[in-house]
Amino acid sequence: MIQLFVTGGTFDKEYNFITGELYFKDTHLKEMFALGRCTLDIDIKTLMMVDSLEMGEEERAIILYHCRRSPSKRIILTHGTDRMVATAEALAEAQIPDKTIVLTGAMIPYAFGNSSDGFFNLGSALAFAQTLPPGVYVVMNGRYFEWNNVRKNRTTGNFEEL
Repeated sequence: MIQLFVTGGTFDKEYNFITGELYFKDTHLKEMFALGRCTLDIDIKTLMMVDSLEMGEEERAIILYHCRRSPSKRIILTHGTDRMVATAEALAEAQIPDKTIVLTGAMIPYAFGNSSDGFFNLGSALAFAQTLPPGVYVVMNGRYFEWNNVRKNRTTGNFEEL
């Protein structure tokens, strides 16, 4: 079984066509797995729905607690891209043995349709979570990165090795 923890981020944001604001309503993951005809055993649990710019130590402590307690050896976190690397670092420093933890997200909300990278990043995260050895990874743009060798390039919007 793969444990999937939802934390929010652009991945699950909705767009208010009247005010032009982005907001959280619910996760899109069940719909995405259905559309992708995913047959994997996945347990989805929403831990929070926050923008990663608003994520602090309290939210990271909740994530860490659930990663430690999960019986699964394969964990995926959907996460905002702005603080994804900071959360990956906190998880790696906590030294959770024998688990592969993959953080992924989107630059454009899934609700925006075909322009979103969320569907592609989720599929990549599923593949890498099943194949990578224990450790903490960031998966974006079809690539995986070790937690301590990645950054978000704020010019291109892509993740890259340091």
